[in-house]
Amino acid sequence: MSAAPDDTIAKADTSGARTLLSRSAAVIRSGAIFILLVALAIGFTAAQPAFININNLMSILQAVSVVAILGAGVTVTLAVGGFDLSIGAVAASSVMAASYAMIVLGLDAFATVPLVLAFGALIGLLNAFVIVRLRVPDLLATLSMMFLLSGLQLIPTAGRSISAGLILPDGSTAPGAYDPRFLLIGRYSIGGTVPVAVILMALVALVLDVLTERTRIGRLLYATGGNEVATRLAGASTTRLKTLAYVISGTLASLGGIIVAARVGRGDVSSGGSLLMDAVAASLIGFTVMGLRRPNVLGTIVGAVFVGVLLNGLTMLNAPYYTQDFVKGAVLAGALALTYGLGRSNP
Repeated sequence: MSAAPDDTIAKADTSGARTLLSRSAAVIRSGAIFILLVALAIGFTAAQPAFININNLMSILQAVSVVAILGAGVTVTLAVGGFDLSIGAVAASSVMAASYAMIVLGLDAFATVPLVLAFGALIGLLNAFVIVRLRVPDLLATLSMMFLLSGLQLIPTAGRSISAGLILPDGSTAPGAYDPRFLLIGRYSIGGTVPVAVILMALVALVLDVLTERTRIGRLLYATGGNEVATRLAGASTTRLKTLAYVISGTLASLGGIIVAARVGRGDVSSGGSLLMDAVAASLIGFTVMGLRRPNVLGTIVGAVFVGVLLNGLTMLNAPYYTQDFVKGAVLAGALALTYGLGRSNP
């Protein structure tokens, strides 16, 4: 006996409604972070029109550039199934190393920048050796490196910050000073509008996005994180891939340290204190961008900008400093809930 026409129509309507609901949930899930970002921008602009000013927007991008660069390094290590907890310490040590190179050793910008980048790459190589060759879990290996660097950076100056006229442990005065050309990295704006740090962030994002999303190496990096044994059996060297990921992470952490040193103009022993957690937050928020649910560089950049917009807006509204972390955590939790909660029925 055939179904009644009314029942057929009702079932079709129900099926259509479910399909529409499913598609709507997918759209919201993939664009959740952008929806929240636009909502924040509109809300902050309505409350404080100066928020949308081009100079303020560039200030936000400059402020998040270091976090975004470090977050991109974390993203690459996440892609191979690892995790780099040492990036904040590498960045802080790079600030001290750059300052020491110029103020104590008297080097110029053209010698200091390659030296500090090589320092970061070396730390990444050491992390990879401990993880890959000695088979120490990545969290333990990079945590150990974090503590090692946090103490090591204080030894050459006996725990003092580095600035012109530094009194060295032997009682002598450091002869050098910051190279003005080095300071341009953190303080100069192209055309008086776009900071050099923002350009560097964009270049890092572009190069790493091409590497991870559009090359064979990138596919192998993700394959290593997804199933290392299968990737090895397919003929790829997971040892080299993991080493590459940690070297990239260490080098980018040093680049972030260079930008901080050039912006501040001194080697501050407290620099890099919050960089680790902010960079990790940016890289994890990147999972929600476009509903990818995996580490991706462009998502990390968006995540860093999202956090920067949130903090800048709260600051402009004179929100008490002690409420900012709570608000940031609540909004980030909302973004993650929109992405993963709505996607549960559509894995």
